[in-house]
Amino acid sequence: MPRDPRLRVSAIHFLNPAPLMWSFDHEPDRSRLAQRYVLSSDTPAECAAMLASADADIGLVPVSALAFIPSLSVIPGCIIASRDRVRSIILVVRNPDGSTPEDVSGVGRVALDSASRTSATYTRILFSRFWQIEPAFVEHPPGLEAMLGVADAALLIGDPALFALEDRQARERRTGERLLYLDLAHEWHNFTGTVWVSAFWAVRPDSLAASGVPHKQLIEDFQHSRDAGLRHIDSLADEWSLRIGIPRETIRAYLSENIWYRFDEPCLAGLELFYRYGVECGALPSVPKLHFL
Repeated sequence: MPRDPRLRVSAIHFLNPAPLMWSFDHEPDRSRLAQRYVLSSDTPAECAAMLASADADIGLVPVSALAFIPSLSVIPGCIIASRDRVRSIILVVRNPDGSTPEDVSGVGRVALDSASRTSATYTRILFSRFWQIEPAFVEHPPGLEAMLGVADAALLIGDPALFALEDRQARERRTGERLLYLDLAHEWHNFTGTVWVSAFWAVRPDSLAASGVPHKQLIEDFQHSRDAGLRHIDSLADEWSLRIGIPRETIRAYLSENIWYRFDEPCLAGLELFYRYGVECGALPSVPKLHFL
């Protein structure tokens, strides 16, 4: 049976890419794009793995993936980034005695959300370069209570992080325990003055060549979807508040204030610093060269 000739797109099933996905999810563009692309819904780590194995042709990949798959090309203009607080990437720290509420020096073991490699790399950079601590790191499925059952701190990303922030006060009332919630994009910005960059669209050049879809057409499709999504933030807030049970205004603020979707020069500067620091702390094998379509 011949393979579907359409380009296979691995997309992230979290809230934060929703504006980038607008045209792929909504008519009238959805039917038009379905003639060229077929989508799957995956975690960030799965997106990278599917591109590496050629099970996908295009993916919204964590930016660390480029250090391991240097042959990928980046679709210009679209990004998942934050210029200060991101809200959806947090480090939750146990502080048993409560005497030093902003101190992470007692952290000996960190549970890393297994859904993303990039957030884990940022975490390692912050501990090694800026907090100057060398804890043990263990991967763990997302779930705050289970993660804190095996570690002093838990890295949560995406929707689980947003849920944890929404539940923060209620959890404190339930348990009597006060935890430290660190927004890692904010910590990165404080230390470096640069933009936190999480993910971008990447494509296998051989797949694109075989598809016959012109570079210009692909770039136009993805940038048009981004622009349409940014015009429909209110509609996305309505949709996602029903889907994931987070208040509409929280979602609207998150999509319009916390996440930045345009790949600009400040994003490039932050990304280059991330790659350099990632290599220096041993989290990445090399500094990749960015190849744009």
